[in-house]
Amino acid sequence: MANINEVINIFSKNNLITSNEVEFETLKSGTTSGVLYILFVKNRPTYVLKIDHPSIINSTKDFLLAYQDVQLLPNLHYIDDQKGFLVYAYISGETHFHRGSKLKWMTRLINELFNHYLKVDQDIPWGRVNGRKSKSWSDFNQISLESAKENIGDLLSIEDHSRVASLVSALNEYHIREEKYYLHGDAGVHNFVYSDNELKGVIDPSPLIGPRIYDFTYAFCSSPDHLDLNTLMNAFSLWHGNTCFSKERLLGEVLFQLYTRIGVCIKVHPHDLNEYMEAWREWRAYLPSI
Repeated sequence: MANINEVINIFSKNNLITSNEVEFETLKSGTTSGVLYILFVKNRPTYVLKIDHPSIINSTKDFLLAYQDVQLLPNLHYIDDQKGFLVYAYISGETHFHRGSKLKWMTRLINELFNHYLKVDQDIPWGRVNGRKSKSWSDFNQISLESAKENIGDLLSIEDHSRVASLVSALNEYHIREEKYYLHGDAGVHNFVYSDNELKGVIDPSPLIGPRIYDFTYAFCSSPDHLDLNTLMNAFSLWHGNTCFSKERLLGEVLFQLYTRIGVCIKVHPHDLNEYMEAWREWRAYLPSI
């Protein structure tokens, strides 16, 4: 795996920068082994350097190139998937905060990214490009269900856990006929760049082969604010393919995503837990009866 000084030398040799005008700042990475840096050129944040396992770099590169016409995604400037790094344009702003209204940023996300997702060959297996593959989307959901249930434990009642399991079984009837798409796979507010209460960019894909509805519901549930039916339905009306969905199925997909989000929240974002639990108390009314 390359290091920061090697990369700056490579950049300099390729006349992309001169090494004496570059400074860098380490960013927290969401991956276990990877690291991110902001590269400052003449004191101005200009590039983001991602160093990781070559397979991770390769899949990130493939996703960004596949959707290179999507303005929300950063432009690639340099790729070395053999040494395990790539460099893309810095997008000014911050993740998580100063988001503005959920409907506003979801609108841009749907129109400029989700509605441009590409269908893939049905022979490509379901699941993470760099992770566990599944025989079906139902299998993928079952793994997510078991992981979330373990994390949540007795924070939810036995009845709620059972009703969610029943919901997943009901959704399987739709997933048998599901088409496969090439998804960002981690489309949440932690990977959305905001500035002045507007969505400016989407970073750090974890490419996934799955149904398009996954990224939509993941994004909607990725922050605990405005988890209401009105916001959901207004956003969903913008999504190409919405006519194929019944309201019952849409609510089921959101409920399952909300359940798994609570599991993730307990481990990673405990400060959001109270708001998610408040939302769950409203949404659980849509769970199927046992």
